[in-house]
Amino acid sequence: MKRILILVFALLGIQTAFAQSANNVIDEVIWVVGDEAILKSEVEEARVEAQMQGERFPGDPYCIIPEQLAVQKLFLHQAAIDSISVSDADVFTEVDRKIERYIQILGSREKLEKEVGKPLNQFRNQQFELEKNGELMRQVQMNIIKNTKVTPVQVRNYFKDMPEDSLPFVPTTVEVQLFTRAPKISQEEIDRIKSDLREYTERVNSGKDKFSTLAVMYSEDGSAARGGELGFMNRGELVPEFANVAFSLTDPNIVSKIVESEYGFHIIQLIEKRGDQVNVRHILRKPRASDDEVMDCVHFLDSVCDDIRRGKFTFEECLPYLSSDKDTRNNYGNMVYTDPQTYQTTSRFQMVNLPPEVARVVTGMQIGEISKPFTMINKQGKEVVAVVKLKNRINGHRATMKEDYQILQDTMLDKLNQDKLNAWIREKQKTTYIRINGDWRQCEFQYPGWIKE
Repeated sequence: MKRILILVFALLGIQTAFAQSANNVIDEVIWVVGDEAILKSEVEEARVEAQMQGERFPGDPYCIIPEQLAVQKLFLHQAAIDSISVSDADVFTEVDRKIERYIQILGSREKLEKEVGKPLNQFRNQQFELEKNGELMRQVQMNIIKNTKVTPVQVRNYFKDMPEDSLPFVPTTVEVQLFTRAPKISQEEIDRIKSDLREYTERVNSGKDKFSTLAVMYSEDGSAARGGELGFMNRGELVPEFANVAFSLTDPNIVSKIVESEYGFHIIQLIEKRGDQVNVRHILRKPRASDDEVMDCVHFLDSVCDDIRRGKFTFEECLPYLSSDKDTRNNYGNMVYTDPQTYQTTSRFQMVNLPPEVARVVTGMQIGEISKPFTMINKQGKEVVAVVKLKNRINGHRATMKEDYQILQDTMLDKLNQDKLNAWIREKQKTTYIRINGDWRQCEFQYPGWIKE
């Protein structure tokens, strides 16, 4: 399925709002698809953005990019016809998750703003539109291919006479066990965070500041850019400690007590309740361990690892007592990967899908080897000290029916689905008004049906 979406999501990865300094291009309409225009500025922005990111086009970008934009408009038009909608709250949640990860990688909001060349709220709004359009397009595609099926016999017949060098290449995958331990945080640091939150509460209660303003200024959650607002959510979408307080609020003018969760410390303000959903804004502050506290944790786990290597106890025996990672603690430490497109779960990771800190450590390890302790940022955005054990490595190889049937089945499904999507695009071209300015027609398009006369 991931390969099916390359065409449209490659576009979404590079298409951004028009940069004010995009070579001072005088704008013009270069394509019209249905009642939607494609501007020269959109194409130029996408080209510059791709160049900045080191991406290369397999041909003339001034031919490839407009066609990608046109395909996007066909899918989005179909989404409107089919009355497909997506939850803004879900989109914002995904965007916030991505932005939070960017901030963790770069080190601060300021560095992210410098990297993208625009204020965080503008970048966030741009990413919202891209993410929302991407989800609308995905749903249209799923409707088109939803009935595609293949049998084992079809898979065997499809691949049985295929030359070995044409079979899918299965990249190297690894199975990794992990435990993490959070450094001890001083009471002074916790008291400092709570004192700040009490100050924010007083500033709101006294009318000196709006809660949303303080959230933009101080919250360490991705929702800060929109004043801490989370959007309507069910109780099950929130961590229990946060949900209990959020759903107990009745007065929008009252700021909650300080709430501790796995993410840090919060204060919450009610916006609106609607049935079994609530919309709140919050300010999150995360206490941080000092360098000395982190090193104390590193030294402790280093000692534990030495005892494991000496055979005093096993890696797995340590997990219930030492690990603070709830996802792996009760699963023998096994890390699990869920494909974001198919939602299939596996213990086998391609290196690119591991957290970057884990991937760097695992590279070069031997099967059964236990790493030295290292620091990483967990899913809650907190710094922890981690130890990994390389459980297995499956080197890259050509797929075989015996060992990699699922991969071969997925490859065949991908081809059939891509054929369906290509056929849909060609049919859609026939019934859609399309006009391309003369200077933009001299291209070898992937879908020749754009030019009808």
